[in-house]
Amino acid sequence: MILSKYSLLATLRSPTSVVFSLLFPIIFIVVFGSLTGDQAPVMKLALGPGCDTVNLLYQAIEKYPAITIKRGMSAAEQSEALRKGQLTAVLMIVPDGVPMAIIPHYSVRLEEMGTSPGTGLLETFVRDALGQIDRRVFPRNPSLARLMIDRRPGRVYKQIDFILPGQLGFSLLMAGVFGSSFLLFSLRQSLVLKRLRATPVRRRSIIAGEMLSRLFFHVIGFMIMVLLGYFAFGFTLVNGGLTFLEMLVYSLFGLGIFMGIGFVISGVIQNESSISPVANTVVLPQILLCGLFFPIENYPQWLQGFCNVLPLTLFVDGLRQIAFEGVHVWQMPVKIAGLLLWTILVGVWAVRAFKWE
Repeated sequence: MILSKYSLLATLRSPTSVVFSLLFPIIFIVVFGSLTGDQAPVMKLALGPGCDTVNLLYQAIEKYPAITIKRGMSAAEQSEALRKGQLTAVLMIVPDGVPMAIIPHYSVRLEEMGTSPGTGLLETFVRDALGQIDRRVFPRNPSLARLMIDRRPGRVYKQIDFILPGQLGFSLLMAGVFGSSFLLFSLRQSLVLKRLRATPVRRRSIIAGEMLSRLFFHVIGFMIMVLLGYFAFGFTLVNGGLTFLEMLVYSLFGLGIFMGIGFVISGVIQNESSISPVANTVVLPQILLCGLFFPIENYPQWLQGFCNVLPLTLFVDGLRQIAFEGVHVWQMPVKIAGLLLWTILVGVWAVRAFKWE
């Protein structure tokens, strides 16, 4: 406990540990949580010169909350805004003078740029508005089939449900790899470990004390991030407190793996200036490939197989299943087996790489 106490104090006093393991993930959670996009993106629509705004179609388009009508723009301003991507499209609705038409008939034109945001979605809205009017005006029109939608209630998968588990993994990765490697190297360089070797303290006691201090630090950060996500951004905890505890228990696997990697680096590296490059070589590929910010499904098929066996992928995917799907830890045998295998491999290597001086 004495070793754990002083190791925890050293961690809390280290700006690097606090910033990378706690402050950065909280910033990411706040930023991505504030950008949670559960509504359709806002599309800016300008009206062309002479656009008819008293017809049913325009009134239906105007009612869509995702569409903002920009008025008072000249043709030159509209063209420039389209070119810069500041407008989604320019709408033109004019009577087309179809002869013998009992109901007024209109010609609708959307002027778009290939790079304009939301052009495909805007076209869908316009077609939907036109279809609704046609069904009201011509209710007896024959149709090939009748569509019935059975919409059942369910949980909404929000962006914070994807981001927060990734940031928990990011925090644990940074605290485990960077914190452990720098601290253990510092203790060896300052001959603290050499002095401990002359005492009855065993090597496994030192490692256990360091892991216990990291566990305390991780629990503090874990509680702050999960409670922030839950109360501020509606992060999903399916079973409430039980889900929170299961996520915390599941985090122990990641803690052992990432701290073991830090121990290996501190034992292999001979000078302090080499720790950061080596640690970044281990950390950065996992941050980019393990689905922290983007789903792994977006990567090429040949790369997904490699991503799925990385420890951070197994860890983050498991947290997402526990939090949103309500899966219990014992219901993920493949992920648990993968994490256990990584724990054994890294643990054996860490013990072999451990040096007193």
